[in-house]
Amino acid sequence: MSKIKQLPALVLASSSPYRRQLLSQLGLSFKVHHPDIDESTIPGETARELVSRLATQKALAISADAQGGLIIGSDQVAVQGDKIEGKPRDRQDAIRQLSEASGREITLQTGLALLNSTSGRVQVDVIPYKVRFRKLTLPQIEAYLDVEVPFGCCGSLRADGLGIALLESLTGDDPSALIGLPLIRLVEMLESEGVQVIPEPDSIKA
Repeated sequence: MSKIKQLPALVLASSSPYRRQLLSQLGLSFKVHHPDIDESTIPGETARELVSRLATQKALAISADAQGGLIIGSDQVAVQGDKIEGKPRDRQDAIRQLSEASGREITLQTGLALLNSTSGRVQVDVIPYKVRFRKLTLPQIEAYLDVEVPFGCCGSLRADGLGIALLESLTGDDPSALIGLPLIRLVEMLESEGVQVIPEPDSIKA
């Protein structure tokens, strides 16, 4: 019997194709449910508080359908100074976001939650990742948007595509946090629930 078949059901509470692609890297079987929550900010809420709350709410939103599984929720915003940026509303908003980020450093704050729908235990963390943008011209921004159309990406940055060419440097402990799902921290959370992503040989015996 394989180890994967012995694992509790794993559910990704996200509509993001990028998070789905990242989670696939771990080689675990999982299902995807799209949570329906209000992602509005609360006045006075910090970026860390916002992504922590929304990651948790996404996991909780589908807990009734998880049937005893482990549910992964995640949320990300970009922070420049005191300003919090999410996904662009449209092309003009993407141009504004990237123009304001030009030549500057922003911090991507990614909230991660793992909910055990049987025990009710929730693990929550926020993982930062810093990126510094090159000085960008409007034609460069326009050309990038023509190729990537990154309207589903926080801060209009699709770093797993042409967006990497917008950047001067990256700083952080978990490169997968840049895309929106911090896999290093997620592996630790899964292990605390008894899930070994790379199992010991004895643990995979029938």
